[in-house]
Amino acid sequence: MTGAHLDELRREVRGFVADQLAAGAFTPLIDSWLCGWDESFTASLAKQGWLGMTVPVHYGGHGRSFQERFVVTEELLAAGAPVAAHWIADRQIVPSLLKYGTEEQKSEFLPRIVAGECFFGIGMSEPDSGSDLASVRTRAVRVDGGWSITGTKVWTSGAHRAHAFIVLARTEPVDPSHRHAGLSQFIVDLRAPGVQVRPIISMNGGHHFNEVVLDEVFVPDAMVFGEIGHGWTQVTSELSFERSGPERFLSTFPLLARALENTSDDPELGRLVARVAGLHHMSTAVAGALERGENPDVPAAVVKVLGTTVEGDIADYADRQNGDDAATEAEWAHLVATAVDQRPGFTLRGGTNEVLRGVIARGLGLR
Repeated sequence: MTGAHLDELRREVRGFVADQLAAGAFTPLIDSWLCGWDESFTASLAKQGWLGMTVPVHYGGHGRSFQERFVVTEELLAAGAPVAAHWIADRQIVPSLLKYGTEEQKSEFLPRIVAGECFFGIGMSEPDSGSDLASVRTRAVRVDGGWSITGTKVWTSGAHRAHAFIVLARTEPVDPSHRHAGLSQFIVDLRAPGVQVRPIISMNGGHHFNEVVLDEVFVPDAMVFGEIGHGWTQVTSELSFERSGPERFLSTFPLLARALENTSDDPELGRLVARVAGLHHMSTAVAGALERGENPDVPAAVVKVLGTTVEGDIADYADRQNGDDAATEAEWAHLVATAVDQRPGFTLRGGTNEVLRGVIARGLGLR
């Protein structure tokens, strides 16, 4: 993939975004990949061929590279475009299906994801578990023709709108000497009998997260995801996609871009720009590693720790610039207020930065 080709693609995406803004199709958002659920905008991206870009053509995709997908997603995030509806499906479910899915699962879900017609959530976190995924208590019990799943998942983004989610559950009793064993994954229909989606309303009134209660939910054998007992290996490979993308350093980029329009000689602002530029190169390198089939878990953790830290620092900078001036431009003030509200979650979601520093230390042989 040549640099000239990627530059041309970047110009194409920027032109599309400019046209969408001029048409009033969206207003730039903070945390647009979490908060900006807009199925019409998702449909417009699908028409451009910018969903499921890495999906092979025979599954309805476009057979393009991870670098091309990176360019598209980076430009959309930088613009604060509303990409939440398809984000998890496109970022995480697509590569997981290609790696672990059965032919039936690929044929059923991939074409619909590419068309912007199928949305997914992730069922990993649980109450009282924090970032310790090995402590999950959701259980899957073998029954005739499939599995019966009972348990609770929490912080499930978009579950009130998504069609399905991939659930991590215990299929064997806990082995204290090997807590990561006995875990499996399942594709669960969020509208199936026994599934209850309970909203988690943020302090600012936003509804992005949910608690999902599973009460003896039947999942047919055809919806077992990957191999029974291999859930931990599968989950950890998925997390590289979740932790390393440009959403880990661009959630507050619309603020940075707006600040740069107003000043160019602030040293603090310059340092923030330099940090984002460095993260762009780091995240691009991880995208290349993923395309080569490597498992860049440590580099992905580094991107997530550094990226979410700079996102918060941009929010803090903008908040200081905002001050108490009643004449502050309304759109800017709204962006700043949203960034401040969302800031506490930056270093928590996708694994807390404290836990990820442990991942990095182990990867470097320091513990």
